Amino acid sequence: MHPMNMPLHLGLADIALRLVLTMAASAVIGFNRGARGHAAGLRTTILVGLAAAAAMIQANILLPLGGKMTDSFAVMDLMRLPLGILTGVGFIGGGAILRRGDLITGVTTAATLWMVTVIGLCFGGGQLLLAVAATLLSVITLWALKWFDLRIPREHRAVLVISAEDRPASAAALTALVAPAGFAALFRRMDRPAENSKANFHFEISWRRPDIAGPPLDLLERVAARYAVVSFELTSEARH
Repeated sequence: MHPMNMPLHLGLADIALRLVLTMAASAVIGFNRGARGHAAGLRTTILVGLAAAAAMIQANILLPLGGKMTDSFAVMDLMRLPLGILTGVGFIGGGAILRRGDLITGVTTAATLWMVTVIGLCFGGGQLLLAVAATLLSVITLWALKWFDLRIPREHRAVLVISAEDRPASAAALTALVAPAGFAALFRRMDRPAENSKANFHFEISWRRPDIAGPPLDLLERVAARYAVVSFELTSEARH
């Protein structure tokens, strides 16, 4: 069997080879996600890949029956089966994406599940070289390119709440305090807790750094030296 062909008749050896290669490729990709603590880890990616491969193998087995039979009013469209698998994985990927305010996570996980599905379809359809190439490129993207991704400077945002004297100068003073360190502070609102002589000032903080730099501890140290920090919450996605 040529590695790029879809034969009309499959043997047990062909089916076993496609399923084993799908499991191996899915396991390699799933190990990357599982090792980083993501929900779609080793077992999830293997199951998604096997489902896609099994669907494509079934389409391959039914290939001689495709089209319209002489005594039938229905037309068998075998390609609807893998298309249905891709649609179903879209729902799974949508469930992996979470949004809390401006923070969005799980996009890479959803894309990984979609890619594993396509790889499974390629293995199941007998396009072994294409599937192997897609697996290698996926591994390079998830493992090797992450090194570069972590070092690309990107915009980060956070919400900072401080406790300070109830006067407009407090907001301007914090903006001037963090600016020399490369942080921009945008005043959002002020409120006064009950039975408290000081007010809470809410700021949106933005800065540009690579993810490998980690959380902005220097910002917190600078602010805490002059004000009481009530809360600090990141609102931009951390990349893993």
